[in-house]
This record gives sequence, C-alpha cells and structure tokens, in this order.
Amino acid sequence: MTAQISWDEVEVGTELPARSFPVTRATLVQYAGASGDFNPIHWNEAFAKAVGLSDVIAHGMFTMAEAIRVVTDWTGDPGAVAEYGVRFTKPVVVPNDGQGAVIEVTGKVAAKLDDRKVRVDLVATSAGQKVLGMSRAVVQLS
Repeated sequence: MTAQISWDEVEVGTELPARSFPVTRATLVQYAGASGDFNPIHWNEAFAKAVGLSDVIAHGMFTMAEAIRVVTDWTGDPGAVAEYGVRFTKPVVVPNDGQGAVIEVTGKVAAKLDDRKVRVDLVATSAGQKVLGMSRAVVQLS
C-alpha cells in the first residue's frame, strides 16, 4: 500500500486535518497492557503524587503514537512514515474525573524533500500546554 497523497499536489504550508484524542485512565490501563509499561505513574494517583507529579500522566509513547495518527490518517498508509521523532516537553496529565484529558494535534507540511518525501511538523497540546516539541515526520508520498 502507498500513500494516497501525491507529492505533486502537496505544497509547503499544507495543513493536515486536526484531531483531538481523548485519554482516560482506562485508556492508560489498556495501553499499559498492550505495551507492557506498567509504571505506576500511569495509573496510580497516590504513587504519581508521591514522586512529585500533579496526577497520573499518559505514557510518552502513547502521546507520541496519538500524534502521528494525524499523519497516518492523512496519508492513508501508516507505512508511508519513513522517520518520526519528538521531544517530550510536558506530560499529559490525566485526572480521574470521568473526562480525563484531551490531546489536540495539528500538522503542517514544512518542507518538500527529495524522492517524493515531505517533512510534516506536528503540534501536540493538552490542557493548553505543548506536550511534544520538535515533533516531525518524514513521509513518503506517491
């Protein structure tokens, strides 16, 4: 399968459709089971507070995975992502209030590269704070 987006039709500055991803404590427990990361800062409020956090926080890799969904949804092919990296700037705090948290993600084509690739810069925020920095993906287009 290849990306459904054509390199010839994409311009620098093209905005990808924004997405919002809800995160609850149940989501974090499910992710812990799938990833094998059962660190109690991701599910035990008392433990998280005992180590200096304000509350339970989402797994960094979970936050990173949710952000790249903006790109994979846009391309129609997860395999089109050739490179992806982020810096973790703030944790996603997930309160146990029945609503949890929301990760808001936007993306924009920042550069057209050789070999029909583009660089997409992503911005991920939660509770009004940027949670990922230098979030960039190189994507192979058709």
